[in-house]
Parts: sequence; structure tokens; C-alpha cells
Amino acid sequence: MRTFHLTNFGCRASQADGAGLQRQLNEAGLREVGGVDNSDIAVLNTCTVTAAADAEVRQVIRRIHRANPRCRILVTGCYAQRAPQEIAPLDGVHWVIGNSHKHRVAEVLRTESGSPAGACNAQVMVGEIDSEFHFAPAPAGDRTRPTLKVQDGCDARCAFCVIPAVRGRSRSLSPDRVISEVQNLERQGYKEVILSGINLGSYGRDLGRSINFRGLVEQILGETAISRLRISSIEPMDVSPELITLAARDKRLADHFHVPLQSGSDRILRLMNRRYWTSQYAERILAIREMLPHAAIGADVMAGFPDETRQDFEGTIGFVERLPFTYLHIFPYSARPGTPAAGRPEQIGGRIAHERVRELRELIAKKHRAFLESQIGRSISALTLAEGAPSAGVSSRTSRAGLSSNYLPVSVEGFALPPNVFLDVQVGRVHGGLLFGSARQMNQAVA
Repeated sequence: MRTFHLTNFGCRASQADGAGLQRQLNEAGLREVGGVDNSDIAVLNTCTVTAAADAEVRQVIRRIHRANPRCRILVTGCYAQRAPQEIAPLDGVHWVIGNSHKHRVAEVLRTESGSPAGACNAQVMVGEIDSEFHFAPAPAGDRTRPTLKVQDGCDARCAFCVIPAVRGRSRSLSPDRVISEVQNLERQGYKEVILSGINLGSYGRDLGRSINFRGLVEQILGETAISRLRISSIEPMDVSPELITLAARDKRLADHFHVPLQSGSDRILRLMNRRYWTSQYAERILAIREMLPHAAIGADVMAGFPDETRQDFEGTIGFVERLPFTYLHIFPYSARPGTPAAGRPEQIGGRIAHERVRELRELIAKKHRAFLESQIGRSISALTLAEGAPSAGVSSRTSRAGLSSNYLPVSVEGFALPPNVFLDVQVGRVHGGLLFGSARQMNQAVA
């Protein structure tokens, strides 16, 4: 039996794709191993959202080939779709399969196609992204929080983003199939399911608008008994009052909103071709905080977009400071070939962009610490995780790591506690970015 090792890069939607690939390969008769040293095939499911993401993939390819020259490397995902010509000549690469053909990866490996060992030319399979939603369910395993991708592609045209070119137009998994998959995960014993997509709020727009994303969430909550449902990321104009009200009303929906911002300057938002003003964004974030006082609120923020002046950046700093964010994903701008922003003459130097990233990180670190401290004395619901012990010097022999509904890491006493158990945690202190507390097992998933 041939062996494979799978490495995933990038966003939750990409991680969900990787879980589907893992299942396909296992069902095709390949055996998964824990590393590339003894693997026949290395499968890299890639991201291309930044130049750094591309560089990381190339570095991993070189590392695999040095460590195990006989290992055949298959590269798939967004980088493979965007620039197969950059990947195919690399030593060790035998297949480059874009998102257009990702659903055929198991078939390709099962039929042993690809360049022979030692060949210089990789087999390339990249074409147009079609209108079909190619879906592969995640495998059962020891992960406690599986990701279910219900939407793919994007119809927006943000000036900095290459994703529509490598993922295609927005496509939705049918509501019946979503319900069936959630019920299947529930039967396997999972307590929390994460809904993901490339532009999750556009769910249903390709289904004749018979259903939208909020309607899908309501249907899942109404037709399944899943204990907790978490939304991975949703654009600001899709954070409707009805969705916020639903989250406040039904505690099975995680106390957590991730709403991409990108910039706190209206001028930069226009240059980015983002479809909202800062005032509209703020209105939605403040509505979340009003209805859900302890919700985690996160955002993506970009520093150093072309023509971003110091005044524009100060606007972002002030905007972030005023709003109740609890964490941020912060990135320096990265020019992506073929995007409108890459052709703008007013490119910002990398040193300036990274300095602005540092300022934003210092600001959000203070806000995150304040949010952690605000949880002291509260009773919160947390799901125990399978991933080892928490940090801060806490031994796995005396503690169990968990994740709260509002997206905070929790350490609780009790070596015997298994993963995938809901606990009612009384938070006593904060240390090293963790909540510490005593806990009891909950009879119900959520209070």
C-alpha cells in the first residue's frame, strides 16, 4: 500500500478542502503517515493569498525533496491554480493540480499517472473553474471541531485579492446536503461544527435566492441537534440585524463574529473596492457588542496598501481603538499578479508596512488582554480539545485545554477529562493568554 502525507496551507476553507482530500486518498487505498521521511507521496494543499504564502510552499517543496528524494510531490490548491509554471520545474514535483481538478486528485494517484521518478517535467492539470460545487466531506477522526465548507468562490472584486481568479464564482452547497452533513457529523459524536466558505455571506445567491446564509443557519439550528455552530468569517454587509439577533437568541450559535475590515480609512476602502464605509462597518460591530456583550469580535486588517498615507493609517489605528475588537488578523499588503492594486504606482515600502503591522499588533494585544480579564468571575461554556496541553507551563498531567464559545483558550483541572466534552468553567484568573478556572461537565451542550 502506497503512503502519503498531506500538508494544508491557508484559510479554513482550504483546511476543509484538505480534510476532504485526506478522506479521498484514504478511500482510494493510500495509507496516511505522520511525516514525509517515509512517505511515497507528499500532497501540498496550497494558499496564494500573499507572496509569503507562495514562498512558504516553495520552501516546503525543497525541504521535502532534500529529506526524501524518492518522495513524489503533488501540489494542489490555490497556488497551483494561479501559477503552475512556477511550481512544475521544482525538483521533486510530479503533479501540479489546480482547484479546477482538485476533486480528481485521488483518481490521479490511484491510476499512478504523473511523471516517472527522476523526470524533469511534472504533469500539470489546471483549467477553468466550473460552476459545480465539488464537495468532499471531512473524515472522522480525533479532531473535535470539524470544518464544513458550504460555499466556495467569490463574486467580489477587491483590488488586492487574487482569490476570485483561483476559486471561481460563488457556489453553494445545497441546503439539504448541508443539513445531511451536519447530521452525519453529529452522529459521529462531534459537538461543534464550523461553517466556512470563501465569501460565506454570499451563500445561496446562486440557488435562485431561495435561501440566504442566515436562513441556512436557522435551518441547521432547527433541523439538527448539533450542540454548537460557529461561523468562520463573514463580510460586514452580510452581518444583518437578523443574524445578530439569531446569535443572541440561540446559544447554540457561538458567541463569535469574525468580520473582515481591511482598513479604517474610507479613502483606502474605496481604493480597495470594498463595498462599505467605516460608518456602516462600525454600526454592525457595535450592534454585535450591544446584543452579545461578551462575544469575540475579530477582523482582518491590512497595512501598507498602495497609497496608504500616514493619515490613512492613523485612521485605521483610531478606528480599531474605538471599536470593541477582541483580536485581529493583521497582514502587510502583498502585491498579487494580475490584481488592480499590483499595478498601482504608489506602492508602500515593506519596512513601512511591517512597522504599521507592529503598531497594530501592539494595540490589539492590549485590547485582547482586557477582554481576557473581563472574563474573570464569569461562568463560560468551553469544549475540551484533542490538541495536547495549554501553554504557560501547565502540565498535561493536570490540565485539559478547551475553547470557549467566545473563542478564548481555557485551561481546566482534570487529567481524566477526554476531548469533545462541554464544560461549565468558572474563570478564576488569566495568565499567558489563557483563562484558568474550575469546571464541571455540563448535562447540556450550552446553557
